Amino acid sequence: MKVKFHIPDFTTHFKFNLVFLSMLKNCPYYFREGVEIASVYGAFPPSLWNGGRIIGGTCDEGFVKQVISSFNSQGIPLRFTFTNPILTEEHLADPFCNMIMRLADNGMNGVIVNSPLLEQYIRSEYPGFKLTSSTCKRITDPDEAANELEKDYNIVVLDYDLNNNFDVLEKLPNKEKCEILVNACCTPDCQRRKEHYELIGRFMLCYNEHLKEHPGVPFDISKHPEVDERKVLRCASMGKNAFQIRSLSTNVTPDDIWEKYVPMGFEQFKIEGRTAGNMFLIENYMYYMIKPECRDEARLMFMHNLERSGVIKVG
Repeated sequence: MKVKFHIPDFTTHFKFNLVFLSMLKNCPYYFREGVEIASVYGAFPPSLWNGGRIIGGTCDEGFVKQVISSFNSQGIPLRFTFTNPILTEEHLADPFCNMIMRLADNGMNGVIVNSPLLEQYIRSEYPGFKLTSSTCKRITDPDEAANELEKDYNIVVLDYDLNNNFDVLEKLPNKEKCEILVNACCTPDCQRRKEHYELIGRFMLCYNEHLKEHPGVPFDISKHPEVDERKVLRCASMGKNAFQIRSLSTNVTPDDIWEKYVPMGFEQFKIEGRTAGNMFLIENYMYYMIKPECRDEARLMFMHNLERSGVIKVG
């Protein structure tokens, strides 16, 4: 049995995830049956191809190389969240994103895609990358979801509005390449989700333009109301904690993973939390991947190791 988890994020949570991988290697008895880390997903800031979540800051080539090496040397692929839906032809030549692609082009890593334009560019220029179809596409029709799973993708991230709809899930083809987002924070059947993804895409373009025009000057989002989600959408979902998310109809419990999804043929599961805090991720990692009877001990060990690594401060 393989239960493959895709976890966030290789930049914001770089050291955090390395510590967790160390615990998986050294203390496998804490973990539920078959748990594997199939990838760490995210984006290096300030990637303008990034989508799904806003990322700020910058990093240099040295950090990019360090992160790629740190995970790939352990057999863990990186998957780049290049899901900005509003890219145009001019954005394909972005030097920073292309530098990342060149450095990570070793046959191990992948790209999560949303824009047909960028997807075609990557297929042409970087054919060595495994491609994942993004949940950002908002494919909620069962027949369209089935068609997506028949296409040339390594993985298809299912729209989480289909989670727990077992009549639909049972009929999907190629279940082994279908990825289930288990802890989505977004309100089920949200009518503004696609608009929100477009807003995030505009933010990334605006942020990158600011860095070019005003290097060294902090980005003040209040001066850009067109990309300020607090003013445009006022989305409350982003503030939900790990326990509030579990009450949503789209939430998938760990018992359901092992008792329902895996027996049906699903084996790919995504944990959300690229921009979440450490406590959010600790709770979700313990909840989904650790045996219930081992969670307290594993949490204590994990937090102790995080503190020793300088990731968190306890007490």
